Amino acid sequence: MGWFNSFFTQEIAIDLGTANTLIIHNDKVVVDEPSIVAKDRTSGKVIAIGRQAQQMHGKTHENIKTVRPLKDGVIADFQAAEDMIKGMIRMINPGRQLFTPNIRMVICIPSGITEVEKRAVKDSAEHAGAKEVYLIHEPMAAAIGIGIDVEEPMGNMIIDIGGGTSEIAVIALGGIVCDKNIRVAGDEFTDDIEEYMRRQHNILVGERTAEQIKIEVGSALVELDEPPPDYAVRGRDLMTGIPKEITVTYSEIAQALDKSISKIEEAILSALESTPPELSADIYRTGIYLAGGGALLRGLDKRISIKTKLPVHVSEDPLRAVARGTGIALRNIDRFQFLMRE
Repeated sequence: MGWFNSFFTQEIAIDLGTANTLIIHNDKVVVDEPSIVAKDRTSGKVIAIGRQAQQMHGKTHENIKTVRPLKDGVIADFQAAEDMIKGMIRMINPGRQLFTPNIRMVICIPSGITEVEKRAVKDSAEHAGAKEVYLIHEPMAAAIGIGIDVEEPMGNMIIDIGGGTSEIAVIALGGIVCDKNIRVAGDEFTDDIEEYMRRQHNILVGERTAEQIKIEVGSALVELDEPPPDYAVRGRDLMTGIPKEITVTYSEIAQALDKSISKIEEAILSALESTPPELSADIYRTGIYLAGGGALLRGLDKRISIKTKLPVHVSEDPLRAVARGTGIALRNIDRFQFLMRE
């Protein structure tokens, strides 16, 4: 009967992120969509999920509302999260809905999550059709995804800067020895940019425009070896109310993000302070690993390296490191069972 059950079991790994949700099925990233849902206000019916809903964000009329179900790495809107997970699972194999297979899920969660928040993730997954749900902590998934052997007695420091949270963890012997979880990450950077544009240039920009500025000219340092070209920003002039265009440089954005990046640096130093001395010796040798979308911010690795006087390595394809690790944990579920709480 085992082969019969395995035939009807669909195994998926989900990186349920504040900004993006990735689903891995058969060792491939099959869904990579923004974590956002568009709904009809009156009926509550889902109109769009992911990229389609993202295009509507900030441009809707009164009958449509866009919801980001996760805030600071945890579920803020239970129903929207469930709708989003269901919709994204449907994207895996559209058209093949003749039977509903048993779904086994591994979902990664922030390390600083409470029991209640954990329960919310599990319930959402179960309501979306999962028969078995395993949870793995994000820094652990990131470490596995980067290619670190998490089971050996060697200390490694992982910094995962996502959309809602920055997770700093020291990992050894298959466990998190010490961790710091702060709710300063990509979303906070975007807010900083919106605020800076309003204060410095008297121009109002939306969340999507601020996100684009971060991608095009975002920087952690005011001086870069390879600076990006200046970026033209369009928004609404606060004085006249008329749309206008201005040009911003990466140095300006570095100033706008300075305070938030300093908070991340403080958290890194705090995590290093509480690291046992034997593991500190290992970290001095191995350095710090950066993962998550925040790792793509120009000059961030250099800035952290200057602050900690340690080598900083940006993982390849940092956006997908956590999802990759979650996929590997799913594939080797027996080996990594001790890392996951069902």
